[in-house]
Amino acid sequence: MRAFVFPGQGSQKVGMGVELAQASAAAREVFQEVDDALGQKLSAIMAEGPEAALTLTENAQPAIMAHAIAVLRVLEKEGGISLADKADFVAGHSLGEYTALCSAGAFSLADTARLLKLRGQAMQAAVPVGVGAMCALLGADLAKAQALADAAAEGEVCTVANDNDPGQVVLSGHKAAIERAVAIVKDFEIKRGVILPVSAPFHCPLMQPAADVMAGALTRTPPGSLTVPLYANVTAAMVSDPAEARRLLVEQVCGRVRWRESVIAMKAAGVDQFVELGGKVLGPMIGRCVSDAAVTSVVSMADIEAWAKEF
Repeated sequence: MRAFVFPGQGSQKVGMGVELAQASAAAREVFQEVDDALGQKLSAIMAEGPEAALTLTENAQPAIMAHAIAVLRVLEKEGGISLADKADFVAGHSLGEYTALCSAGAFSLADTARLLKLRGQAMQAAVPVGVGAMCALLGADLAKAQALADAAAEGEVCTVANDNDPGQVVLSGHKAAIERAVAIVKDFEIKRGVILPVSAPFHCPLMQPAADVMAGALTRTPPGSLTVPLYANVTAAMVSDPAEARRLLVEQVCGRVRWRESVIAMKAAGVDQFVELGGKVLGPMIGRCVSDAAVTSVVSMADIEAWAKEF
């Protein structure tokens, strides 16, 4: 069995999609449709930068999605590979969950772009700059990370935001609490804590204003039926009901990204091949979660051509 997975924030880089757009009309159509939906030349920012503009949450989120969907469309139109035929499940890391739902036909490309633009804006606006922070814990499992978060909180928000793999967990919350956590990592037998260069404390209770915004947006633009079931971030379980998918997308704004558990659950359901579209970030994490699964990253035209030959 096979799962198609889609990367989250941090996988963006200036120049993304350029080679694909030069090689394929299908990719160019995706980038143009996203530009039209947003009323901005996002494709130009993706291609040329500046990096600071691409890194802005409201640009990075739709850009990462557009790149992954462009890879998928090229696979479908020029590789003759249909996601509905070749994938048993889809999943995405944080914003990648929207990409996954788009790939499964639950959202149109234009609606996905608009939802992610709004999501990025709402997440940025939810917490004043400098109030929140995030840190990556290296050499930490979930139990150690949770104990550290509890100790560092001291009445402030400090919680597990991402459980990525057996050795990488991300904390999110108030800046002072995150700094306290980093300062005492050795007390919890954690190798290292690194403050992340992010503009807001994602996936923690401080994001509630953004969750409220997305609840309204997803009521106006709800997901439709899915051609392929989704493994959801906040439950690490399969969902195929559109109403349930919508509820979980709202929960996901403040909730933990249970990526490690999602990968293990997909493997337990019979997945023996994971295909990451549009990035090379999730593959290594998946390999650390389930060592006996095949992992393929498909980003470039060469990747697409090589992978299409397998069928």
